[in-house]
Amino acid sequence: MAEPYLSELRSIVEQANLRCKTPGGILCRHFFSGAAAYVDGHIFMTLTTVGLALKLPEDDRSTLFDQGAKSLQYFPQAPIKKDYAVLPSRLLDDHSRLSDWISRSIDFVLG
Repeated sequence: MAEPYLSELRSIVEQANLRCKTPGGILCRHFFSGAAAYVDGHIFMTLTTVGLALKLPEDDRSTLFDQGAKSLQYFPQAPIKKDYAVLPSRLLDDHSRLSDWISRSIDFVLG
């Protein structure tokens, strides 16, 4: 079940990686029933049944929440992952803006 998520996440990373050059690159792996992207051993992005989520600082998450993002909660009784925002679908179609947000996420986890 995770394979489609892994393939899709790799595709997203390939498109964004044109603007997000990082030493050592970005590694995508299976993550529970989805996939996660890592940079320098740190998870910065997940793609699961709940959507594409980025790990971001509070100000960036607030901006995204104002634009329709949701808190990350993998299933109803699970805790909310407070450092993550699940992106609204319309942002996924805007490759330039998505690349910018992915860059911010990478900077955050590396900072």
